[in-house]
This record gives sequence, C-alpha cells and structure tokens, in this order.
Amino acid sequence: MSTSVNKRIINFSGSLKKSPMKNYSMKRYLTFLLMITLAFTGCEKGAKQEKDLPRIAIAGIAIESSTFSPARTHEDAFHADVGEEVFGKYPFLAADSLNRGRAEWFPTLQGHALPGGMVTSEAYASLVKKTTDLLKENLPYDGVFLDIHGAMSVEGLDDPEGDFIAKVRKVVGPETLISTSMDLHGNVSERLAHQSDLITCYRMAPHEDAIESKKRAVDNLLDRLENGKGRPAYKAWIPVPILLPGEKTSTRIDPGKSLYAKVDPVTKAEGVTDAAIWIGYAWADEPRNHAVVMVTGDDSEKVKSGAEALAKSFWEVRNEFEFVAPTATFDESLALALKSDKKPFMISDMGDNPTAGGAGDVTWTIRQLLARPEFADENGPSLIYASIPGPELVAEAEKIGVGGKIEALAGAAIDDRFAPPVLLKGTIRAIEKGDKHAETEVVVQVGSIHVIVTKKRKPYHKESDFTRLDLNPRETDIVVVKIGYLVPELYDMRGDWIMALTPGGVDQDLERLDYQRIKRPMFPLDNDMEDPDLSARFIPLSNESM
Repeated sequence: MSTSVNKRIINFSGSLKKSPMKNYSMKRYLTFLLMITLAFTGCEKGAKQEKDLPRIAIAGIAIESSTFSPARTHEDAFHADVGEEVFGKYPFLAADSLNRGRAEWFPTLQGHALPGGMVTSEAYASLVKKTTDLLKENLPYDGVFLDIHGAMSVEGLDDPEGDFIAKVRKVVGPETLISTSMDLHGNVSERLAHQSDLITCYRMAPHEDAIESKKRAVDNLLDRLENGKGRPAYKAWIPVPILLPGEKTSTRIDPGKSLYAKVDPVTKAEGVTDAAIWIGYAWADEPRNHAVVMVTGDDSEKVKSGAEALAKSFWEVRNEFEFVAPTATFDESLALALKSDKKPFMISDMGDNPTAGGAGDVTWTIRQLLARPEFADENGPSLIYASIPGPELVAEAEKIGVGGKIEALAGAAIDDRFAPPVLLKGTIRAIEKGDKHAETEVVVQVGSIHVIVTKKRKPYHKESDFTRLDLNPRETDIVVVKIGYLVPELYDMRGDWIMALTPGGVDQDLERLDYQRIKRPMFPLDNDMEDPDLSARFIPLSNESM
C-alpha cells in the first residue's frame, strides 16, 4: 500500500477515535477500517489505470487511383482533417463512446479523396510529411490506427501504402502496434503486410460495413494492448492471381456473397485474431495489384489452415464471377430504358466512373444522348445526366442566372481520348453552391435532358444530391449516373437498372487495358493458366527483418 494511502487511513482512524463511533466494538471498528482501506486502495488503482491507458495515434491517407486515367490528384482533393477534426470520421470514437475512454487518443491527419487519377508526387510527399510531423509531437505510442484504402497510385512510386506505413513505422518505432483498416478493393503488398501488426478490410461490396470494419481494426488493437498479448505471433499472407473489377465481385450476389460469408467463421477459431480477403484494384498497372488473403493470430496451424481454406475457396469460384447487374452496350442500354415503364430506369455509365478512379469528364456518353432525336424536344422522355465537369460553363451560368439561356462547352478538359468537349445549349434550371466536392453545381436543360454540370467532378449517389437541385429522380424516366454498381440508396430507388459498357479510365473490359507491369499469369487475362501455389506464406513480424 502506498505511503499516501497509509497517511489517509491513520488520519481517518484518528478522527474515528474522537467521534461517537468510539463506542463500537473493536471487531466492528477493524471491519470498518478495512473497508475504508480497500476503498482508498481502489481509488488509487483506478487513478493508476487511468494513467496507464494505452496511447494510440490515428493517421491515414486514402484514395483509389487509376493509372489508366490521364487525371492527376492533388493535395486539396484529400480534404484532410487534422487533430480533433479526425474524430468526426469515426462514430465509434465519439466523446461519449466506450472506445474513446479505453485509450488516450492522438489524431494526426486523415485525408480521404474521391477516387481519381494518380496522386502527384508533391501531394503525396506533403501529406506524408504532415502526418509524420504530427506523429512526432506526442511520442511515444502504444498503438497506431492506420486508416487507408490500399489502391493509391503515386507518380514514380510503387506501393505507396507500403512506403507510407514504413515512414510511419520509422517514427513510432518497432514496438508500437499498428492496426491497419482497408477497403477490400485495396492491395496488400508484402511490405504492407510486414509493417502491419493487425490488418483487416471490409467484407461487403457495396461497402455498407465500412464503419464496422474500421471499428473492428480499433477493437483488435485495443484488445491486444489491454490483454497484454501484443502483436499476433503469426501473419499468413497468400497472393491469389486474380484481378477482377468490383462490379463483378459484389457481395450482393454469389459467388462473392458466399465467399465473404466464409471469412467470419475463420476468425472465430481459437488462436485467430482476424481474417480478410482483398479483391484488389484492377485499374492500376502495378506488381502488387492482385487478390490477397491474410489471417493473423497466435496459433500457427489455425492461421495457416484458415488462410489456405479462404484462398482455395476464392480460386475455385473464379469462373463464377459475373457482373452484379445486366450489362450491354450503351445503345442497347438506352433502347431498354426507352421501352421500360419502370421509373427511374438507371443506366450506369461505367467507363468513366469517378467512384472507381475515372477522370469523370469523359463526354462520350452525353454526346451520344444529345444526338438522339427522342430527347430533342422538352416534352420527350425525361432524363437526368449526372454529371460532367465544366468550370467555364459554371462561371458563365453564375453570370447569367437561373432561367437564362446558356451556350458553353463542358467536359474533356482532362480525358479527351474518346470525345472532345460537349457544347451544351439550353436553359439554366438551377445553380447551387457549397457542395464539398462539386463546389458549384448547375443544371442545364437541353430538350428533355437535364444535365448536371459541376465546377469539380462529383459522383451522384444519394437522392438528396438530386433533390437539392430541384430534380426528382423518382419521377424521371431515365437517370444516367457515372457509377459502377449502384450504391445502396440508388439501388433501393431504382425502377430498373443496367450497366453500360462505356469507354473511360476504368473500362470494365480489362482485356482492352494495356497492362505492362502486373504479375503474369493473371486470371482472367490468362484464362488457361495452371493452378497457382496457394500455400500460406508466414510474414515476419514488424519488429523482425524481412
């Protein structure tokens, strides 16, 4: 017992002798004294426990970027939060949450950009330096929660996430536990697997479990620090030579649904901490881009067998993956939409999907629509096109105002490989400012088509994205969105849906892409390849050399 507690008890017992309690029997007096002693000791232990809470930093740079797009992503696109602002991204770390009280938290920088083109080397260097500088301010740490995507491409640099975590590790030291949270469309290189102590990814596509997965990464980290086990003793890593687009691997349907259903049971085995399957990212031409299975834990046999079972299951169903919705050429898609009586009939303009890394300004599809006679008159079938960037048109529209006539060019400022800028000649129906991504949005009506033109590119995936522009997608005949598989809100709103095989930086026909650097053979590009070696490879712990 500490000296301070002893002094408090002596003082308290002295006061008892001077009080009416002196008539108590010695036995009752000693019992009471023991209770007070335990109470003071408990208080001291509680204070010590609070003082000894683990110190955990939060950091992350996240983007999905296509090397097949001419676009470039700059630092401002990451909308980075710093310090206390970072907590706003994680409801499970709210001020009144259980997890917030389980550690001392030190949020540094977390930036998450819309998918796009390669990140400039200057932007990457700046974001990494800001992160590491902030990490240095509160050393040492017991743990780091690293929130990344896994499909970032950077000019002149292979494996940016592997490079990033290595720089973080250099600052925090070899004994700090790093728990990495990722998108299942990310890529896990051996370096990333080595430097991560705990690693997990989403189990749903669309990513309805994103917050749940990030919380799992934090829970795993807290548990390992609190129970004193530290880093798991084993990390099994298995590269699976499969490269498929997310639109073919959705967990809404089989085989993706059944495959990912096998992940959680693996984690329930005694001696296993976590398990994950990464589909990988198909639109970057780098050696690390392929599927991966990882399992971590303290039982080498359970870790090994769990990883190999998942990898084998993945390989066995490789030929069963199909698009999550019907696909067709754009002309075929439009013909189906015009015949349908279901509202809205949604067409995914997939090739330039900005949620997968497309530039977002390919004009090929909108030019096709404007050339169709069905939409020439304002009384024709109603159609919303979302969207096309056109900063010059937006600036002109702001001068003219709602209700005015406009004639200006939009699109193809970045990706003009498939079509030149499009001339929009029509009536301004809405102008809205303040969107985080688009900044300013303008609706131009051309015939019966309402074209959304943005100052900066933006994907449209919520009903409110349309209604704030005085558009009613539910009562519109056709809605064309630059997206792949429909996110939940659009999926629930659709009357019918088809995915159009349009051109762009995230072309769904992978055989049309000029891969030069991915590891071969690779399914489905090499359909006749032999079965690969899917035995588990144990990755050294982060405090051991590779």
